[in-house]
Amino acid sequence: MIRSEGLTRRFGAVTAVDGLDLVVERGEVFGFLGPNGAGKTTTVRMLAALIAPTAGGAHIGELQLGRDNRAIRRRVGVLTEAPGLYRRLSARDNLLLFARLHAVSDPSSRVERYLRLFDLWDRRDDLVGTLSKGMRQKLALARALVHDPDVLFLDEPTAGLDPEASRRVRELVESLRSKERTIFLCTHNLDEADRLCDRVELFKARIVALGKPAELKERMYGRRTVIHFGDRPQGLERALDLPFILDTEWADDALVVGLSDPERENPILVRRLVELGAEVRYVNELRVSLEDLYLDLMEEHDA
Repeated sequence: MIRSEGLTRRFGAVTAVDGLDLVVERGEVFGFLGPNGAGKTTTVRMLAALIAPTAGGAHIGELQLGRDNRAIRRRVGVLTEAPGLYRRLSARDNLLLFARLHAVSDPSSRVERYLRLFDLWDRRDDLVGTLSKGMRQKLALARALVHDPDVLFLDEPTAGLDPEASRRVRELVESLRSKERTIFLCTHNLDEADRLCDRVELFKARIVALGKPAELKERMYGRRTVIHFGDRPQGLERALDLPFILDTEWADDALVVGLSDPERENPILVRRLVELGAEVRYVNELRVSLEDLYLDLMEEHDA
């Protein structure tokens, strides 16, 4: 659905995006992750045909950036980090304005549909300036969707929201998943990206890593089992010389073991430990967060 080849944008001597090659499939929730100044917003603005690239190109479906810009803008919805809603217009009038700009058929019905979807119908006649930040964010998301775009670009959709409003926006994004709509998500909330995204790309002017969150974490850290003991046992060398054990390390009274196939190998390892007299209290898999992966990869990239 989204394809870029060597997409580049320079601002004077500064290269914000450097030769980006990217493929995002139709119906995918794709996370575009990177630090401030990495070029995420610039990439979104190029892909949405809001600014022109310095070099390279991109397609949204069959539409070509540069040649079909008007058609691209009709086909995408964009939620910016600081959406420019008209504060002196009502929530309904804001949506009606954009529905008419997009030549939506029966704009009144379409606006009602999205105001109800985002739990804003009861506040439809309130001026936007009187709404809470969470409500304004939901209204901005409704505005990005009012013309039923094929591609939805979300730039920090939960930035600055309280936990309840953030959860509601995440639930709405989850509800928008469909085989026909592609969602391109830029966020600093890595837990949010881990839960929502089919694939993520770690980006800092260039691609640092790309893949499914679970696969990236396994590729970086492997699969590790944590075995918790009552007391740190002695003389476990015979248990730890099993041929499938990749590596081991202690963390307090827990043993962290690298395994290639934990589902098959964990029972064998635990049985051997118990036979040797170890008091095994419980066993769990070491969970690595997307934040850990992000920080480690960015540190490697900067090294």
